[in-house]
Amino acid sequence: MAKNNRSFYRTLFLGLIALGVLIWSAADQFDIPHRELAELFFGILWIVAGTIIAAAVFAGVWIGLRKWWRRSDSDKPQ
Repeated sequence: MAKNNRSFYRTLFLGLIALGVLIWSAADQFDIPHRELAELFFGILWIVAGTIIAAAVFAGVWIGLRKWWRRSDSDKPQ
């Protein structure tokens, strides 16, 4: 494995561990129940999934309109 790849994966791994420790310590310090953390996590997943789906629909409509517009421009007599 190349040195750049090792560095990337090590940084990614350490960042994820740090994020997990931050969430765990905040939940422990402020006595947030695990069920509430799970609800927040799944809510975030729903928002992320909805955003991705909305972006995909928007991109599909945009591409479809561009193709339709180009086709209608080429059909006009000049």
